[in-house]
Amino acid sequence: MAAFVAAKERFTVHLRPEDVHDALRSDGGEIVSDEAVTNALESLAAPVWGNLAAFPDTSRVTALEDFYRRRMLYQLSRDGEAAERALALYEQSVGRSGALQAVALEDIVILLTGLREAVAGGELDEARVHQDLRALRDRFSELSENAVVFMGSVQRAIDLQDADIEAFLAYKERLIDYLERFISDLVTRGAQIAALLERFTADDVGELCRVAAAREVRDSAPELFAQATVEDASDRIAVEHELWQRRWRGLSDWFVSTPVRESEARLLRAKARSAVPALLAVVASLHDRRSGRSDRSADFLTLAGWFADLPDDAARHRLWRSAFGLTGSRHLSLPEESEQAWEQARVQPSTSWAAAPPVRISAQLRRTGSYERRGRPTRIADRSQARALLAQRAVEEALQAAAARDRLITDGPVRLSRFGELEPAAFRLLLQLLGDGVAALRPGEAQADVTTADGWLRLLIERVPKAPTVQLVTPDGVLSGPDHLVDITTTAPAPRG
Repeated sequence: MAAFVAAKERFTVHLRPEDVHDALRSDGGEIVSDEAVTNALESLAAPVWGNLAAFPDTSRVTALEDFYRRRMLYQLSRDGEAAERALALYEQSVGRSGALQAVALEDIVILLTGLREAVAGGELDEARVHQDLRALRDRFSELSENAVVFMGSVQRAIDLQDADIEAFLAYKERLIDYLERFISDLVTRGAQIAALLERFTADDVGELCRVAAAREVRDSAPELFAQATVEDASDRIAVEHELWQRRWRGLSDWFVSTPVRESEARLLRAKARSAVPALLAVVASLHDRRSGRSDRSADFLTLAGWFADLPDDAARHRLWRSAFGLTGSRHLSLPEESEQAWEQARVQPSTSWAAAPPVRISAQLRRTGSYERRGRPTRIADRSQARALLAQRAVEEALQAAAARDRLITDGPVRLSRFGELEPAAFRLLLQLLGDGVAALRPGEAQADVTTADGWLRLLIERVPKAPTVQLVTPDGVLSGPDHLVDITTTAPAPRG
């Protein structure tokens, strides 16, 4: 089958048995006879397998007796070709380790910038737009698929850390550095990509997708024996246009967050960040094992060995009760005579109640029906005040958050020095915004656009040439740093508690 796949890659469709035999011999495999090759080809062409299609070979007939000899040409059937492609894809997926591609993020920024410039220029270069959209689709597909595979391999490395301790310890150093670099690039490049995507209007996206769809339909080849439901070119363009629209929506959902949904880029960043402390915890656990300290898994393995060494189930039950402290139910009190009788009889769990020693009921229990102490029952604690206090605090915190947002919203670009003295809640929110904004400012860029995690506030930050040092005063202290030009707006009505 590999010989047929290799031949088809060279645009050779039919092979004779001697061609397959030569391919096996040149491949350096085990030497087989011509008869074995012929029998194998006939089996693959039989209906049971159906991987090959066989045709009579009449091209080399030179005499009448040649018509009575069985000469066949073989080619890959549709099912056989699909099976080989599936096997190749399976082998590729099994051996694939995935990667977090920071370069792909940079390529997506470049492609989106080129498309935005093409839209702003008015007349579109159809060939250039189609090429950029195809490259954008391929880079985004590689980024998302490789990220899923890579994070899965990281989780397997965390779960299977005891496979090779030395290899894992050497691997974790490079992995943590790799994750930290990608997280830094994802924060900055992800914000750039989200800002670029938001600059495209629905009409811009529709026009770009229409151009790509028209060129896709123009290059589409006819399908043999296809029962097509799309008759004319306009209908096919509409189908391709919808397909490109879905691809663009997938790209936007991956990078742009909404008030009701986190973007895939944010989820990937959170997952990558959580992988770092998980790896460090695994390393600490491995160091504890190597230093001789016991852990839960080692304790359970030792206990399992003890269970296996015991002679009978009775001894195993005693070990179970000793190891886990799971003795009989104590909500019923028994006289001391009954407990002693049960200990002497060594009653097994499978013993019938009829064959077990009887329970001697005390005269007090028989007379009163209860061992409960007489007196007033314990009063139930009233927690209504505590619940009301928690609800009041929640309302106060919501009001403080709303006041902090109102305090930071500006009526256009302003200097940081204009904020004056800030309350602690407003200062913490501003500090979070400034941290994301400064991280998004790449070297050589003048401004950046970021939003808060909940999507309520949006910050447009811009560097100020030769900026003086500004001081933000709060009750907790003073923050000093270079002055910037900021514009803080709200994207939706913020909740008021």
